[in-house]
Amino acid sequence: MITMPQFTVLQPETIPQTIDLLAKHSDLQVLAGGSDLVINLRNRLFAPEYVLDIKAIKDLHGVKQTSEGLTIGALTTLSEVAKNTEIKAKYPVLASAASVVAGPNIRNMATLGGNICLDTRCHWYNQSYFWRKSCNFCLKKDGDICHVAPGGKYCWAAYSGDTAPALLSLDASLKIVGPNGERTVALKDFFILDGIEKYHLASNEVITEILLPTEKANYKGFYKKLRIRDSVDYPLAGVAVAGKLDSDGSCQDVSVAITAVNPAPLLVPEINNLLVGQKLTEELIEKAVELARKTAKPMKTTLSTMPYRRHMIGVFVKQGLMEVLK
Repeated sequence: MITMPQFTVLQPETIPQTIDLLAKHSDLQVLAGGSDLVINLRNRLFAPEYVLDIKAIKDLHGVKQTSEGLTIGALTTLSEVAKNTEIKAKYPVLASAASVVAGPNIRNMATLGGNICLDTRCHWYNQSYFWRKSCNFCLKKDGDICHVAPGGKYCWAAYSGDTAPALLSLDASLKIVGPNGERTVALKDFFILDGIEKYHLASNEVITEILLPTEKANYKGFYKKLRIRDSVDYPLAGVAVAGKLDSDGSCQDVSVAITAVNPAPLLVPEINNLLVGQKLTEELIEKAVELARKTAKPMKTTLSTMPYRRHMIGVFVKQGLMEVLK
């Protein structure tokens, strides 16, 4: 029987209480919705002394309009994001991505902040302790070799969150609070292209809000992903596209972001450079597809083949550009 390790649950009710507890306890994991962390605890990927349950912090819930744009509390559930009328109307790519995370039960639990901070995944890592022990563990946890690329010291575990590419396509930013106060960081600068390091978030910091800028409001949006089971699994490849046309039908602005095929979600800014000021043609689409496929670096982190995952990135980019810029 798989059981969780023993730990003490801490339940702050305010952000200052949270920061105090993060500063006081080093061996700690933060619990938001729990859809990712609980499974990892059962697999003994983490065995912390403390689990910090932040669900009761009211200031981290909800969606509101501000002078900067639309802000979403980090503990807002994915179901709430997917169904929110303002998000669906003004930032449809985010609503689309949130609506296809796992199944409805998970979306009712999982939070937007938690989905952004999803742990990277790999066939060699996301297993039980006994399975990992039989393989002499891996570089990401308890071992000294990456089974995906045994010749190097780089972890290729893939980032597989759905909402991050949508947020990247919208130039979203994060508000992060720690003992030194509040800071704002662009989401594109938050992630680290490494399966172990993952993102720029100190152990004594917590994400409080996600900001969607007014400049990206009312962009058409597209999100599509490949997965084995259509109502349960993480993406094997995913693409978000957000864009806007000029009055003459040419591209005013477009952003394309990919997920599940690199250790971090990535923008493909060369596509914007290629298409801005142009009307979409088959030739331009094929050039954009090739740019996205070159950015995608799928490795043997899943049971799906690398060429197929890269191919599907191109398929989704083509579909997304056709839907957003036509």
